[in-house]
Amino acid sequence: MIDPKVACHPTICYRPIRPSDLLILEQLHAELFPIRYESEFFQNVVNSRDIVSWGAVDRSRPDGQSDELIGFVTARIVMARESEIADLLSYDSSKSDQTLVYILTLGVLESYRNLGIASSLIHEVMKYSSSIPTCRAVYLHVISYNNPAIHLYKKMSFKCVRRLHGFYLISGQHYDSYLFVYYVNGGRSPCSPVELLTIVVSYMRRGLSSLAARLRKNEEKVPRWLKCKETRCLLTTQSRRNLKTECNGFECV
Repeated sequence: MIDPKVACHPTICYRPIRPSDLLILEQLHAELFPIRYESEFFQNVVNSRDIVSWGAVDRSRPDGQSDELIGFVTARIVMARESEIADLLSYDSSKSDQTLVYILTLGVLESYRNLGIASSLIHEVMKYSSSIPTCRAVYLHVISYNNPAIHLYKKMSFKCVRRLHGFYLISGQHYDSYLFVYYVNGGRSPCSPVELLTIVVSYMRRGLSSLAARLRKNEEKVPRWLKCKETRCLLTTQSRRNLKTECNGFECV
C-alpha cells in the first residue's frame, strides 16, 4: 500500500514515464484498478513501445520520493480506419494515415486527488494528440459506476457517444462501459445534432423560397381581382366601371 504524506502546497511536475518507474507503476495500477495488467504492458509503458505516457511527481516530498510517481496516464496511437469508433468519425477514409489516440489507463493516488492532477495529465494527452497532424480524436472507456471519472471527462468536453453492455468482466461479473471521445484537428462526428438541425433548416428555407417564387409567378398571370364583400362577387378592374351601379349600397374593395 502506497501512503505518501502530502505537503500543504505540493509542487506537482509532469514528465515521461521511465524504466526506473517500473515497480511503482505496477504498484499504482494494482492499488487503483480492479483489473490486473500483464507485465508486458508495464514493460511497453516504461520503454515507450507503442505507448506514450506521462507521470506526475511531487517535488515537495523528501528527496528519496520527490521523483516518485503519484499519478500517471498511458495512451496508444491507433489507426482510425481500424478503430472501434471509425463509424463515429467524419474523415476522409481515402487517407489511410489518419490516426486516433486511445487512453489506456489514468490514475492518481487518493491522497493527491482533487488537486487538478488528473485534468493536467489529460491535457498532456490532448496537447500531444493535437500536435499530430493526422490525429482526429482522443477516446477512452470508463466503467459505468465510476462517476467521478465520468464527471471529469464531461467537464473536459469529452462526448459520451456510446454505452457498451458487459464490456468489462471483473471477478466473474460483467459491467457496462461508456465510450468518450474528444475531437482534435478538425475531427468530428459524421453528423452532429447541430449539423442535422442546420441541414433541416436549410432545406426548409429552400422549400419556402421555392414556394414563394412559384406563388409570385402565379400572381403575375392572374388579373387583379376586386372583391365585393356583401355579394361575394369578384370583379376585374376592367369591369369595375361597368358594374359600379350593381354594387350600389355595398362596399367594394
